Amino acid sequence: MPFPDLAARVAEMRERIAAAVARGGHAQRVTVIAVTKTYGPDAVLSAWESGIADVGENKVQEALSKMGEVSVPVRWHLIGHLQRNKAKAVDRFEMVHSVDSGRLADAVARVGEERGSPIRSLMQVNVAGEETKGGLSPAEADTEGERWLRLRGLRIEGVMTMAPLDADERILRATFGGARKVREHLIALGHPAAELSMGMSHDYEIAVEEGATMVRLGTVLFGARDA
Repeated sequence: MPFPDLAARVAEMRERIAAAVARGGHAQRVTVIAVTKTYGPDAVLSAWESGIADVGENKVQEALSKMGEVSVPVRWHLIGHLQRNKAKAVDRFEMVHSVDSGRLADAVARVGEERGSPIRSLMQVNVAGEETKGGLSPAEADTEGERWLRLRGLRIEGVMTMAPLDADERILRATFGGARKVREHLIALGHPAAELSMGMSHDYEIAVEEGATMVRLGTVLFGARDA
């Protein structure tokens, strides 16, 4: 088995998540998404055998390649930036976490309309205002959130955000709390926005304390990447 200690890592991670849920007081159910980017199909199989049924990929082509080599019925999540010219690929994913602009929302919605059922998606929000990260500002989220209600091919089921790398706890909580507020506003508008995808290997416990319902974990499960 290429990841012989994965089961133990998963058990420890689930204990940490349960403790963080208790500390945060949101009483949410947390889905663990194993981030398998740059790893081979064996990482997907190992995740499945360790009890994780959701895997996340950053790049469409890498994900599609692995889908052809993996037989276990994991749920595939697209968590990285999606170019509009590759929007048709969203049909292969359980959920798209990275709808980060109005133009992309329109492109994804067209795919949903063509197939006859909406694409399950999350609105990516750049709470911290980092220039190096994509996503709508909270103000843009208000405006687009109202407009996206009219896109029949798009189903916004929540919010995704990323905190600044190496941020201190105060900034982490402000970022994750800001995403939670955007989700609350989307719910008030009428979106079925139950999900909060936030938190990675270095900050997932704080994200869960702030209400994350999905955490995207790679290094803490599989170890440091070579690439």
